[in-house]
Amino acid sequence: MMALQVPNPVDLPLFFMFFGLLAFLLLAFEVLARKTPVNGFFLRKILHLGLGFLLFFFPVLFTSNYYPVVLALIFLVVNAAGIRFRLLKVLGGENENNMRGESVMAGYGPVLLPLAFIILALFLWESHSWILSVSMLVAGVADALAALVGSSLGKVHIENLTKSRKTIEGSVTMFFSSLVLLGICFVLFREKFGEYLSSAGWLELFLLVLLLSLVATAVEALLSKGFDNLFIPVAISYLLFLVDSGTNGVLLRGFLLGGMFAFLLALFSVKVKFLNNSGATATFLLGTTIFGIGGVVWTVPLLTFYLLSSVLSKIGKKRKARFDLIFEKGSQRDAGQVIANGGIAWLIMIIYSLTGEPAYFFAYLGTLAAVQSDTWATEIGTMWPNPKARLITTMKLVPVGTSGGVSVPGTMGAFIGALLICASAIVLQVAWVLEYGMVQSFALIGFSGLLASLVDSFFGATVQAQYYDPVREKVTERTHSYKSDGTVVKNDLIKGHHYINNDVVNTLCALSGCMLAFVFSQSI
Repeated sequence: MMALQVPNPVDLPLFFMFFGLLAFLLLAFEVLARKTPVNGFFLRKILHLGLGFLLFFFPVLFTSNYYPVVLALIFLVVNAAGIRFRLLKVLGGENENNMRGESVMAGYGPVLLPLAFIILALFLWESHSWILSVSMLVAGVADALAALVGSSLGKVHIENLTKSRKTIEGSVTMFFSSLVLLGICFVLFREKFGEYLSSAGWLELFLLVLLLSLVATAVEALLSKGFDNLFIPVAISYLLFLVDSGTNGVLLRGFLLGGMFAFLLALFSVKVKFLNNSGATATFLLGTTIFGIGGVVWTVPLLTFYLLSSVLSKIGKKRKARFDLIFEKGSQRDAGQVIANGGIAWLIMIIYSLTGEPAYFFAYLGTLAAVQSDTWATEIGTMWPNPKARLITTMKLVPVGTSGGVSVPGTMGAFIGALLICASAIVLQVAWVLEYGMVQSFALIGFSGLLASLVDSFFGATVQAQYYDPVREKVTERTHSYKSDGTVVKNDLIKGHHYINNDVVNTLCALSGCMLAFVFSQSI
């Protein structure tokens, strides 16, 4: 339960001591950044590393979370002001160079790390303070080491991952640093484990450390601009909390099996070119949550969407080739597409894992039905021989593949795709679905998916960005085109808004399916 505890006067001397120490370190490193040739990126990462060690000891030294939260809040504000008004050079400006002189994006890490501590201290201090210590240590130390090694020694960049170029060397450092730190912490805090985790053997604990290290590495690799400083500790804390407390039936062995399956699925998806590197990384993180926490009941509907939609995107590839320059992205999905299609389902799984409310399962099926309907409508609509499409807002004929265009074959495909999502749950004999009624469930999920796909088409016709490609003289979703000599040409926006792309519209579609299924499942 989220709570700020009553301040204990005994902690006041510690508060002033740590305040003075952190203020001194920040000012000392600022002087070094301004007065010496030492690289600012290096200084900030060393400061980040030291902060990770300090935060590790806070739950051990302080008797309540009051003063640690206040301390973190003070430096959150100071760091935010230092970045916003460029008062602190050591925290980075709009852009800077790393240790090899390469330009890197300045991030929000100095603000997000104390924010992560505040959130986790409010939730975990009373019952799982050891998890708070572990997560902040990994976020502070392992992440800083990965950045230092990647920027100074990294030679092999990972393609199609993030705008901030990540290296194999940096990711390997992140993995092994996390592995060592988590392993040491598990030995130190074994006596503080909860009922479920304390009954695990050393092999299971090692496998858990291995999986958590992979999760931390994936988060660090996928996120840029300092957002990993927030999501690394939150991810580790969330997963450890579930397996330590056995919340809503989450058991260690099931979590380990789910994580292993997610990892193998990500590797398979890259091998068969369903996903690129960023898409595979996002799929591993999403799959670890849904497979490991939800078990078979939540896994099969997701796999139904993923496998059927991925295979369908590969069928009739030659016939669909003429639309490749219209669509923003190809059939090999990236992280943006994975999150747009599965991000809402991911959030629903997290909410369910903390609440145990069965109604969220219908919302989960609804969001999967929505994205499956949207995918199937596009794939079948473009594969169908001599298809005719009409703009959903005016019913005027438009070229097939146009954002907002609908067709009879595509609409039929959307409905069938949604029904298959429901069928996957019925085959599993999910008690919640059977209690609701088989026919009612098919109707609920089928029409939720279909209506959500029409919502997708509406947004595609009205607010989604569409551009004119002067090279090929076509309307497209792509912001840039290429001439035959490789020259990049910026396409002109002719409709919609720049920031509303296909991934945003797909997310709105997924959200619509979720809301429709959840609301109607409660009202009938």
